[in-house]
Amino acid sequence: MKNRKSFFFVAGILALLFLFGGTFITVYTDWLFFSDLDYQSIFAKILSTQLLLGFTFGLLSLVFIMINLFFANRAHFAPIELFFDGQTHISLNIAMLAKWVKPITAILGILAGLYIGLLGSSLWNEFLLFQNRLSVGMSDPFFNRDVGFYLFVVPWLEIIRNFITLLIFITLLIVLINYFLRGGIAVQEKNFSIDKRVRIHASFLAGLFIINIAFGLYLDQFQLLLSPQGIIFGAGYADVHARMYVLRVLVVLTVLSGVLFMAGALRGSRKIMIAPLGLTALVYVIGLLIYPAMLQSLKVTPNELALERPFIENHIRFTRFGYDLDRITVSPFDVSYTLTSKDLEKNNATIKNIRLWDDAPTQRTYSQLQQIRTYYSFKDVDNDRYWINGEYMQVMMSPRELSHDDLPSRSWINEKLVFTHGFGISMGPVSKISREGLPEFIIKDIPPVSSSNITVTRPEIYFGELSSDYIVIKTKVPEFNYPTSEGNVYTSYEGKGGVELSSVLKKAAFAVKFQTEKLLLSSDITPSSRILFYRNIIERARKIAPFLLYDQDPYIVVADDGRLFWIIDAYTASNRLPYSNPLNNKINYIRNSVKVVVDAYNGTVQFYISDPGDVIMKVYNTMFPKLFFPLSAMGNDLRKHIRYPKGFIQIQAKMFSTYHMTDPKVFYNKEDLWEIPAYGEEPIEPYYTIMTLPAEKQEEYILLLPYTPSKRDNLAAWIAGRCDEPHYGNLIVYTFPRDRLVFGPRQIDARIDQDSYISQQLTLWGQRGSKVIRGSLLIIPIESSLLYVQPLYLAAEDKGGLPELRRVILAFENNVVMEENLELGLQQLFGGRIASSLRTKATGDEKTSLEQLAKEAAQTYERLNELLRQGNWSGYGEELKKLGQILNKMTR
Repeated sequence: MKNRKSFFFVAGILALLFLFGGTFITVYTDWLFFSDLDYQSIFAKILSTQLLLGFTFGLLSLVFIMINLFFANRAHFAPIELFFDGQTHISLNIAMLAKWVKPITAILGILAGLYIGLLGSSLWNEFLLFQNRLSVGMSDPFFNRDVGFYLFVVPWLEIIRNFITLLIFITLLIVLINYFLRGGIAVQEKNFSIDKRVRIHASFLAGLFIINIAFGLYLDQFQLLLSPQGIIFGAGYADVHARMYVLRVLVVLTVLSGVLFMAGALRGSRKIMIAPLGLTALVYVIGLLIYPAMLQSLKVTPNELALERPFIENHIRFTRFGYDLDRITVSPFDVSYTLTSKDLEKNNATIKNIRLWDDAPTQRTYSQLQQIRTYYSFKDVDNDRYWINGEYMQVMMSPRELSHDDLPSRSWINEKLVFTHGFGISMGPVSKISREGLPEFIIKDIPPVSSSNITVTRPEIYFGELSSDYIVIKTKVPEFNYPTSEGNVYTSYEGKGGVELSSVLKKAAFAVKFQTEKLLLSSDITPSSRILFYRNIIERARKIAPFLLYDQDPYIVVADDGRLFWIIDAYTASNRLPYSNPLNNKINYIRNSVKVVVDAYNGTVQFYISDPGDVIMKVYNTMFPKLFFPLSAMGNDLRKHIRYPKGFIQIQAKMFSTYHMTDPKVFYNKEDLWEIPAYGEEPIEPYYTIMTLPAEKQEEYILLLPYTPSKRDNLAAWIAGRCDEPHYGNLIVYTFPRDRLVFGPRQIDARIDQDSYISQQLTLWGQRGSKVIRGSLLIIPIESSLLYVQPLYLAAEDKGGLPELRRVILAFENNVVMEENLELGLQQLFGGRIASSLRTKATGDEKTSLEQLAKEAAQTYERLNELLRQGNWSGYGEELKKLGQILNKMTR
């Protein structure tokens, strides 16, 4: 007996170490991480809630299971006899077997309690939302419950239902195992017998299970408001006038069935046990499946609009609320084609900031011109705006991060102690071109060299998008800082980030966490050394606030003092808003409520509330009052760089393309359905630009995206997300008149293809071994007109080909031109010279040399002779027109 107890004790200790050893290490290292960032209260709140829920769920489960095992163990049964081929083969002594069955099932109960406790601890977010719930001030139309009930209460009630279901199922399974091994359930040849005590006990648990189903049916009433059936998302006519009433009846019938099931088991009456269940099942089939389908088919479908009208109104209202579409202002844009050179001069900032460099070609060009060493990498190109030398300018920029995968020697010392950080950024204007057709730079090279008032004083990037899992700084090994022509420059980390490895315990904990003994054994690590981990900025932010959704396109910002910071857009979201149409069958409520700022050098993380009206954000702010700050607390040098997120406006624009129709009849008939136009096979992405909005006097940084009517190519509207304060977050949709044609991207693209000169040039370049890359087609609103701009790049066919911006295609009204730069294109379209303040550099001195024009004239003359020999009079006329344009340029 004593040996058996010792065996179980040792086995239990080993099992706990096996199950929770890694958890203890994670908790300890995470505590150090949160302490380093001064977020101990956040960690303590989450951990204490996890422990509370784990203990509560685990204890309740353990008590319930043990009570059932107590009653099960009180019953005594005859010896077990196992029969094979009609003959008794084995007879087990029940007393001997019971000594093992009882402790084994008790251990199973303990393990089940631990398992359910672990599940419960993972539900801390749902519990805290329930505990700190707030009212939204908007009620559903049928139960008259505040929306907060669906966002915060219903999810927790469903968790309770699922917990009860799981607990009863596990308890029944353990109890049946106990009874079977002790003879309460006997198997003899083809006969199957159950002791009456077992039958009563199992029926009691089954009755509780049935009653819990009634609880689920009660919650299903609220799920009707999230029903995907019918013409809308949410409860329709058949749901409200059939399913809702039947569910209420089923709740009562199911409770009675559960009680009668237990009573029938006590009286030994199968009729009492089965008959109520049969009646309930019959009501379920007829009331929830057959009757609503017949009602829908025979009454609703023939009169669908009339009967579903109030439900369509609910659907529109809640969907617009879910995606914050009510804040969108709709304004007419009376398009005209009266744009003149004076209008262009008036909109100087817009013209000078037309983006000629797309992200993909720019990234390739930056990588080849500014990567410097193979172990550096530009992950992507970001778009922002700065005041540069007194001018409001749109720029493209990319951080030069360290890529550990590309290190020439990937030893542990190199990866974790020596090559610890990226270095600097590359920045350039979106519209300027060098003489070679390459982007110009405002900030370039290593160390960073600036040609403007924007300077980088702390170029080291320890935290970024490509950062590895951990590094150790302040070791005996110097850190590589940057390369020079004379040799490498080394440094030592001077920031305040990281956890000091000041004890053997810390070293051992991190050695276990990162599964390397080198942290414990390396002689290069001193007590003052620090470990930086969770260095990927999105992972770092998510570790602190895992309840937010994070945009996958963070961008880097240069502060006024020259330090580098990352800004990440974060969202609150839910899939519980009644009647709101879910996006991709997932969320149906979303807000861009948080701006996260991460110091690229120190790793500090700050969370700023950008949408204080969001109710979910209000609840989280109540939960974690020391985590969030108002947006006004962000430094002005960073706040002027916040921008409306591309991903968010894509979601809102997609929803608004349907839900701008607020009249139920128009919505039902889809009379005015819009869509995001496609260029090629992919939908057009929103793009940032600097422009003066209609009825405004000052240019500003906006995010723009056009609309076309469904299955049509002409433009219907465009949406603008305002990025500059004090208008940040405002959305405006400008609608075009329906009585005239406004060209869409596909139509402009077709006109470009139909232009014989442009088509021939593209073919000619393609035959010379160059790859022609047609950039994004941008639609630029200027005054009451639209200017279409598309950059054209040439690159060698091989993968290392450097994209060069060689032409700019412009379209206005019925005219399409292709020139070497934007200024020449505007001159071609609008005649005369554009003021010098509008010119875009193309050759470094803003003039096309006579030598280049003469060369182009000679080439055109040769093509004229060739077309003359071919008898291609259409092409001959186009080339002759082109030659005249070149000669006009030479005479100016």
